[in-house]
Order: sequence, then structure tokens, then C-alpha cells
Amino acid sequence: MQKKKTPLRTCISCRQIKDKRDLIRVVKSKDGEISLDKTGKKAGRGAYVCNDINCIQKLKKGKILNKVFSMEIPEEVYIAVEEDFVE
Repeated sequence: MQKKKTPLRTCISCRQIKDKRDLIRVVKSKDGEISLDKTGKKAGRGAYVCNDINCIQKLKKGKILNKVFSMEIPEEVYIAVEEDFVE
């Protein structure tokens, strides 16, 4: 019996490759709406960030989501990512 492959993704903050389940996914829908994806299955362009306070602070400070999604991201999205880490 074959083992199931574990999907790997790169953190946009620290650039480390990690297991997809260990990362927080942020999604940009076709409408341009930015949201957190806890299921990992929402449709749209996804970006992953480590579930680590240092990566989240670096993401917020450098406004990395603005660069990844090529648009101005509201501060509320960065706060939502930070709050998701606290939970």
C-alpha cells in the first residue's frame, strides 16, 4: 500500500517549505475579497504563512500580502491573521 503524499507549501514570510497543515492560508477570491481559509479548500489564489508569531509580525510589518496579491490589503486582514494565531 502506498503512502499518501503530504502537500508542502512555502511560507511567504520566512520562505521555508513546510507541511500545508502547519500553515495559515490567506485567500484572494475572484471578486478581490481577502479572507482566511481554515479548511484549505476555498476557491481563489492562496498564500501561506507559518503559524509562528515572528512570521506573522514580519508579514504585517513588511506588508507582504500587498506584494503577493498585487493590491492594497486592509489592516483588518493582517489583524485577522494575527488573531487566528492567538487562537
